[in-house]
Amino acid sequence: MDEANLKKRELRQAAQKQFEALGNEQYELKSQAIAERLFDFANFQESQTILLYASLPTEPESRRILEECFSLGKVVLLPVTHPKTFELLSFRLEKPGNSLRRGVTGRQEPDPRFCKFVPLDFVDLAIIPGLVFDERGGRIGYGTGCYDRLIPELPPTTRKVALAMEHQLVSQVPMESHDRFVDILITEDRVIYKI
Repeated sequence: MDEANLKKRELRQAAQKQFEALGNEQYELKSQAIAERLFDFANFQESQTILLYASLPTEPESRRILEECFSLGKVVLLPVTHPKTFELLSFRLEKPGNSLRRGVTGRQEPDPRFCKFVPLDFVDLAIIPGLVFDERGGRIGYGTGCYDRLIPELPPTTRKVALAMEHQLVSQVPMESHDRFVDILITEDRVIYKI
C-alpha cells in the first residue's frame, strides 16, 4: 500500500474513533448547529435542486436537512450506488419514508422502483459526504471513489459543499490525482471557503 493510501486509512480510522467517542447529545447539538449554518447559507436558500445524502453515524445527521428541504419545496435528489460499478445515480425523493432502502454502502437510498431518475444537470447545490477534510477543500471519503467520480459530472455552476464537525478537519488531506475537492465546508463553528 502506498504512503497516501496508508495515511488516508489512518485518518479514516481516527475520524471514526472520534465519532464513536462523541456522546449522542454532543452529536445532536453539533449536527443541529451545522444544519442551522447550512440553512443560513445563501447558496442553500437560492438553490431549487439539492443533491443530498442520508447520513451515516460517522457524519453530521442529515435528517433535519432533508425535512427542511421538503418544507421549503426544494427538489431533493439522493444518490443510488450501483452495486457493481459503485457509480452514483441521482433519484428524486418525493418524501422520506418507504421510498428509501439500504444501499450497497449501508446508506439509505431512494428505491428506483418508486423514485424518478434525474440527471445531475439540474443540481444547484451538492452536499458531498466524507470522513476527513482540510481547509483547501480536500476530502477523504470511504474508499470507493463514488463521489470522486460524481463531482466532475456536476455542472460547473453547482456548489459542492461538505458538512463536517470540527474534529473531522485536519491540516492537510493527502490528495491523489483522482481525488476531487469540495468548494465549501460547513462546520458547527464556521463556514470555510476553499483556499
